Amino acid sequence: MFADLGAALASLGAPALAIVLFTMAVRLMLHPLARAAVKGEKAKAKLAPEIQKLQKKYGKDVMRLTEESQKVYKANGVSMFAGMLPMLATMPFFMVMYQVATTPSPLLEGSIFGISLSAHFVSTFAWVFFVLFGLMAVVAYLTVRWQQSRMAANPSPTPTPGFMTGLMKVLPFMTILVAAYLPLAAGLYLLTTSTWTIAERALLYRILS
Repeated sequence: MFADLGAALASLGAPALAIVLFTMAVRLMLHPLARAAVKGEKAKAKLAPEIQKLQKKYGKDVMRLTEESQKVYKANGVSMFAGMLPMLATMPFFMVMYQVATTPSPLLEGSIFGISLSAHFVSTFAWVFFVLFGLMAVVAYLTVRWQQSRMAANPSPTPTPGFMTGLMKVLPFMTILVAAYLPLAAGLYLLTTSTWTIAERALLYRILS
């Protein structure tokens, strides 16, 4: 199935461009879920002061805290998992895009700047990969900066563990390591989808009330 989809995309024209456009088309289709996720996150952020009061009141009584928190969220029409479920629903679509970019097909027979889309960095060390990694590093850096700005603007009711803060700074850069062991086509997909993600979320947080 994935090989057939790759062949269909390859028939549309330049394979590298086809990967980018296909990724953007799928992300555009998933945009309503992204909007729902951001709305949920912002709704929870508005209730953070109330949740913080409950945490001070009930202290270590986790059962009571959870019960009272649920009441607050329910009274305001907000799910405790707001922002999480819509994004989980997008995972199957991301898996499809990943499989298309890694399954041998006519799509991977294409090239970009003379480098095959099926080429791996660890076996070629082609200059195109260094450009790709540089762009991915820029996107990862912007992602970390944006996440830090969101945390500063909407501090969590509970302190974030130090290891979690460190992980959030490192995780966006892990895509570079992943791309180093995958075909160039997959790296192109990762760059496109990660760029879309940070641009989309930054825009939605700005325009949604």
